[in-house]
Amino acid sequence: MGVDQTVSAVPEDAVGRRVSCGGERATVRYVGPVPPTTGLWLGVEWDNPDRGKHDGSHEGVQYFTCRHTKGGSFVRPAKVSFGVDYLTAVRQVYQINTEEVLSEEMSVNWKDIKERSFESLPSVLLGRREVNSPGDSGEIRKTTPNVQWLDLSRTLLSCWEDVAAITEQLDKLEGLQLSYNRLCLPSDPSAHCQAFCSLKVLALNSCDLTWPQILECAPMWPQLEDLSVDENNITELQRPEGVLQSVKLLSLSCNPLLQDSVLNMSALPRLEQLNLSKTGLSVIRFDDAAPGSQTAMFPALKNLSLDQNNITEWRVVDELAKLRSLVQLSCRGNRLVSSDGNPKTANQMLIAKLGRLVVLNGCKIPSEDRRGAELDYIKMFGEEWLKAGGRSQPSAQFTCQHPRYQSLIHKYGAPEEGELKKPEPFALKNQLLKITFVFPDDADRKPIEKKLPATMVVQKVKGLLYRLLKVPAADLMLTYTSPKMVGTEFEIDSDLKTLQFYSIEDGDQVLVRWS
Repeated sequence: MGVDQTVSAVPEDAVGRRVSCGGERATVRYVGPVPPTTGLWLGVEWDNPDRGKHDGSHEGVQYFTCRHTKGGSFVRPAKVSFGVDYLTAVRQVYQINTEEVLSEEMSVNWKDIKERSFESLPSVLLGRREVNSPGDSGEIRKTTPNVQWLDLSRTLLSCWEDVAAITEQLDKLEGLQLSYNRLCLPSDPSAHCQAFCSLKVLALNSCDLTWPQILECAPMWPQLEDLSVDENNITELQRPEGVLQSVKLLSLSCNPLLQDSVLNMSALPRLEQLNLSKTGLSVIRFDDAAPGSQTAMFPALKNLSLDQNNITEWRVVDELAKLRSLVQLSCRGNRLVSSDGNPKTANQMLIAKLGRLVVLNGCKIPSEDRRGAELDYIKMFGEEWLKAGGRSQPSAQFTCQHPRYQSLIHKYGAPEEGELKKPEPFALKNQLLKITFVFPDDADRKPIEKKLPATMVVQKVKGLLYRLLKVPAADLMLTYTSPKMVGTEFEIDSDLKTLQFYSIEDGDQVLVRWS
């Protein structure tokens, strides 16, 4: 009896279906016995590989395969849920209080009232619900016909055909959230165009997708304007030929991109906003344009996010100046350092180098700040400009490093000798940084606070720590955190660089670990 119930609870098409178990999501890869045990088992591949125990094998027999060596488990059918259809989930979430609607005198069918109330829903939020299918044909169109925004993130949907069977009944659907799902690719994507004909916004974050897979699906979304594909398996970005041509906003953050392939996104003619944060980007070049002129690439790009990358070279900023429409830039968490090591000076240089910029790091640039930044920039590099023959014609090398300098001279006039900013050492009190050393792997050791010169090299910092900790300097590994960027740890990877090179500021914490 017990075995029969278990067997009947497992769908015939269970392999490939999505299940939930203990709050985690997984895909069924095997249904059957696993000797020497008795009864039925499901072999599952977890979305979170840390949840698994093996690669789908048991006692030398391979029952299924996983992408990760420890991504699989065997579980009993009674422990998993195969989910419910869309309308069952809607009814579970959007229950209406009967007492508010019905009085004792009203003899009316409660189900009719409840169903009619769903008709007016402009959005349906079923994130984390165990939706597995569209349910009976045509019922969604009758029940929730006015939905414009649908959240189906972290559901148990297993293929794009099922998603399309839901959305084709929602004629007004403009926004769809499908993040944290694992969807099999459709055999004929163009057959589902009608199912997404009004769709403008689509989120597919953390769906284990590659860029070629996204391009394969793209014919389904002919009107798409906003595509978010953060935290996937996207590395090389192939040119989107004939698809995604209406996209205005593209977010690719938290993908390990091959940086040269980023330029292929210039094939999106309407792209206005591009998020490349946390993609490992360190270089970008527009070789079709000389320093100080405009690139033909990304003609519509207004807003660019480059936070938390590996950008250290100012020539990258000079390349960004070639973008004809760029007015908004976010560039936090990179190591763009000015000669004085002051982050405020680095921001001034960004403003001065990018003449059309209106918003930097989320803050609008007041006209007086722009004027101040540009005048300071003229003074900062005035001596270099004079040495490079600036009074007549500056050298090609200087123009390459400072493409905008000459136009700033035309705007404000040449700097006078007395105005030039000569690098002067800070007063000692300004140089000293209050730094707290903390020891995350040694809970008993109290933090140590020290005042150190900004010009102190990391090697000397490690020497100081050796005297305090009696741990050889070669074994010490240092990182730092700043209250301005909570939750981000920056690596200190060179013993020969100064604290100011790493933009370490007063009040920062240095985390000390050792092997």
